[in-house]
Amino acid sequence: MSLDGFVAGPNDSPDNPLGDGGQALFAWYNSGDVELRLFGTDMVFKVSRVSADFLQDTWNTKGVMVAGRRMFDIANAWGGHPPGGGPCFIVTHHTPQEWVKEASPFVFVTDGAESAIRQAQRAAGDGLVSIGSASIAQQALVAGLLDEIHIDLAPVLLSSGVRLFDKLGVAPVPLQQIRAVEAPGVTHLRYRVVK
Repeated sequence: MSLDGFVAGPNDSPDNPLGDGGQALFAWYNSGDVELRLFGTDMVFKVSRVSADFLQDTWNTKGVMVAGRRMFDIANAWGGHPPGGGPCFIVTHHTPQEWVKEASPFVFVTDGAESAIRQAQRAAGDGLVSIGSASIAQQALVAGLLDEIHIDLAPVLLSSGVRLFDKLGVAPVPLQQIRAVEAPGVTHLRYRVVK
């Protein structure tokens, strides 16, 4: 996330996944000398030792993800291999039939984010459920279904784009800081949502 709260720049699309200027959010992904693999994918990043040590537990753990249809489309369905290696629940109004097939990692949920999160929790059992898009994270937070917030804060101001915390209503959301780790090109922040 940028210091001013954006997770993508303006004009994000399948041809411009991070939006205009959004690649600055992820410069730290390839500016280090330690390889860090994202479980369930072929993606390998070169991060600093500090970032690798901090991220390896969550990145190397099989998990279930919930994302919105817009992110699914922008990510080009992650080439059929969503991050986390487990099933990926996609909140959508219209199911893309080309992905409805046996052994597809995607479960399309048409009755809202809360339903998708509850289905993902059942599928994960005692494992992790991650929220992979801003609008779904906002809905989960408002519904009281988000336990932690993990932010990798990039030292950049984007000024516009897709905000991580945009539609939360008027009530403050209290957080308890769990951890903060400064690394080259990024500050890793972890918060527990106080319920």
